Amino acid sequence: MSTPSTGPRGGEPRSGPLAGLRVLDLTTSYAGPTASMYLADLGAEVVKVERPGVGDDARTWGPPFVDGASAWFASANRNKRSFALDIGSEEGRALLHRLIATADVFLQNVNPSKLGRLGIDPDELTQRHPRLIYCSISGFGFDGPARDQPGYDLAAQARSGLMSVTGARGGSPQRVSTALSDIVTGMCAALAISAAVVRQRGEGVGEVIDVSLLDSDLALMAPRIAAYLAGDPEPAPSGGTDSVLAVYQTFPTADRDIVVAIGNDSMWQRFSTCLGLTELAADDDLATNAGRREQRGRITAAIAAKLAEHRAEHWLAVLGERGVPCSLVQSLSEVVTDPQVVERESILPVPGGRTGLHSVHSPFRLRTIPGPRNERFPELGADTRALLEELGCSADEIERMSEAGVVGAPVTVDTKGAPAR
Repeated sequence: MSTPSTGPRGGEPRSGPLAGLRVLDLTTSYAGPTASMYLADLGAEVVKVERPGVGDDARTWGPPFVDGASAWFASANRNKRSFALDIGSEEGRALLHRLIATADVFLQNVNPSKLGRLGIDPDELTQRHPRLIYCSISGFGFDGPARDQPGYDLAAQARSGLMSVTGARGGSPQRVSTALSDIVTGMCAALAISAAVVRQRGEGVGEVIDVSLLDSDLALMAPRIAAYLAGDPEPAPSGGTDSVLAVYQTFPTADRDIVVAIGNDSMWQRFSTCLGLTELAADDDLATNAGRREQRGRITAAIAAKLAEHRAEHWLAVLGERGVPCSLVQSLSEVVTDPQVVERESILPVPGGRTGLHSVHSPFRLRTIPGPRNERFPELGADTRALLEELGCSADEIERMSEAGVVGAPVTVDTKGAPAR
């Protein structure tokens, strides 16, 4: 079903375990594009279907914009082709179905109530294309009373309980300040799709995959939910000081904050000895994590007083030598210059144009892919004509559909992110 796995602009053939896989991506915003980007990183050909003249919602998310391109959009859309198609028109829907017939994987994040009208209901599509892997990404899933509600990262963090445990002690619940739900949902979708591809290639059968922001955030909350249902008190914002482990939190030093993560009893002995807190190291009541949890307040007060005596650099060296997990609480300006981040080339400059746009290396590295795929995100509709030609459309047909608005010509943006032909 899929076409030869060449680069987005028709360049050298792709490599990677998903080479030869064609993914048709109808998603917008961040979760779906993240999923398809990771599939592309693994060698898949991703065709991004976008609204003519408008495109993915994330194209306008900003500032910042660099050369008119949204930094947020650029971070989730490398290694793709863009097809500008009006699926609200009858002819546009017919073209979409012709594209689906060439695909191995179909992703969408359309509101479930609209799927039937667009002819992309999972039952209908998988009946027509039995080997198709159909992945739906939504706020709350295919079923349940909230199935038709629009889904956003903030709503999922709130509804899953994630916000209820995040924030300063005694303060208001807070959102984790990144697109956490979207990114994790994209990872989950890519994982499920990759598993389905194994069976598709071996047995020639498809799959219907249902991934939601709420389910992803519930998975993130799994240990907290399990502990609560097992009898722990209901948690509240605590500034990260209520971990199942003691000690596992932030502490101020003489100049800045560090974190200390005590993962077992022998580590506790090394840590308390390093700090010179010999009375704590010798206290049998603190020999186990359960005992340290009971006296968390006493031991954290003693630790905080001791750590405040020296600068962070001192403590990182002392604790590091003894194998005690610790780290600076780094700002982003430090993260992007962190020697570990730099050595592993975790920040990927976006090719083309001025400097300033970057994405982040996918959170996996394969030995057989020594260098990451890092092709520039596509301009809106950049590959429309080429894809129509691949479908067998004549020049006259393409011109007629373009004039009728069924398909879109390539669109650039002005420096503020607004579409401009």
